[in-house]
Amino acid sequence: MILSGLIFFLIIVPILLVLGLIQQVILWLRLPQWNVIPMLAHKLLCKYLGIKVNVVGKIAKGKPTLLVSNHISWMDIPAIGAVLPISFVAKAEVGRWPIVRTLAKMQKTIFVDRTRKTDTGRVATEMGARMNEGRGVVLFAEGTSDIGSHVLPFRSALVGATQMAMKSGGGEEIYIQPMCIAYTKLNGLPISRAERTKIAWVGDMGLTDNLSDILLSGTKSVTIMLGEPMLIDAEMNRKAITQKAHAQVRAMLVALNRGLPLPQVHQG
Repeated sequence: MILSGLIFFLIIVPILLVLGLIQQVILWLRLPQWNVIPMLAHKLLCKYLGIKVNVVGKIAKGKPTLLVSNHISWMDIPAIGAVLPISFVAKAEVGRWPIVRTLAKMQKTIFVDRTRKTDTGRVATEMGARMNEGRGVVLFAEGTSDIGSHVLPFRSALVGATQMAMKSGGGEEIYIQPMCIAYTKLNGLPISRAERTKIAWVGDMGLTDNLSDILLSGTKSVTIMLGEPMLIDAEMNRKAITQKAHAQVRAMLVALNRGLPLPQVHQG
């Protein structure tokens, strides 16, 4: 654990800070390939944390897309960020964590204050602006995280608010793409329920609460699965849309966890 700490502070942190400065210049110049540096930073973190990512399916490209996903661990963020050119919606507390704050700024993360109901409109407007630019935005629709054995009910408020934000911003349609993240193996073996509780980020845990368990657990195999995008407009029922996305994410998680035949995925 001491060696891991030294590697983090003497190697990982300096590299991330340099990448953060480079990314600031890229964003200032408004260069089109702004997502390259964040993906590189997340790949570095995945290597350090022992995360091996497998992607099934493809993200909807060139379309205003909201990816609705389950949520298991804070490791979900580097795992997804390493392989997909997207922005995240995250709780405001995350933006106050050291290092994570730097990564969040790199990736144009949208922060939501869960204690303020009036914050939904602002967040939805920012989400709509990102998607109108043709960028994917990841929303952890459960509103919290779970150990990864099942999917909690999805919240529909931000989906509905985003529909309205897209309409007011000039966008007539958006795509909702179900996305599932599953931790399937630990050191090449199927992961047990007890091991899931060590990896998961449950309730109001801090960034470092289970860090030692994660660093000592070895190689973690993670699968990110992308379902078929659903074209929607501002008039469609947000609860029905959210429930349909939830059903697809649940089916994907069950199949991945149990080694069953996989549901249909998006092939681009």
